[in-house]
Amino acid sequence: MSLPFNNTCRFNSVFAGVLCTAALSIAPVAFADDGSEASRERALVIVTSDSLETQSMAMILSRAMQEQGSDLHLLLCDGAGDLAVEGYASERTVAPRDIKPEGLLATMMNDGAKVDVCAIYLPNSEYEQDDLREGVGVAMPGPMAEMMRDPKIPVYTF
Repeated sequence: MSLPFNNTCRFNSVFAGVLCTAALSIAPVAFADDGSEASRERALVIVTSDSLETQSMAMILSRAMQEQGSDLHLLLCDGAGDLAVEGYASERTVAPRDIKPEGLLATMMNDGAKVDVCAIYLPNSEYEQDDLREGVGVAMPGPMAEMMRDPKIPVYTF
């Protein structure tokens, strides 16, 4: 009596394998990235460090993500908020490519990255909103918290 049951299990296993193989071969076509903003991978990068090397590495990695297709949102707080100030210039370049983080930030913004300073940056600095680079906003806690809670948006901190 166990023979029909074993044949049924083998049949179900084979049938399930065929269905899985068929589904996997169709899935890439059904869920192809159409290039729209809604289908692009998003990333949130939060930079708080005032260290030139840390800021530079944050910008280098963020730029690499952008070049690989990520839709970036950068939040600059504390010492890193200065990068968002119009005319800000780092004291030196970072080797080996002699980069400045504010230069990479400008490049990413030109290529569509959204940049905000945190809500408490301006009230705790010598700057006002008019001092920020064109296109830099001031993040509001509610929308920023929503982005941080969204499991589809990875959050990177420096």
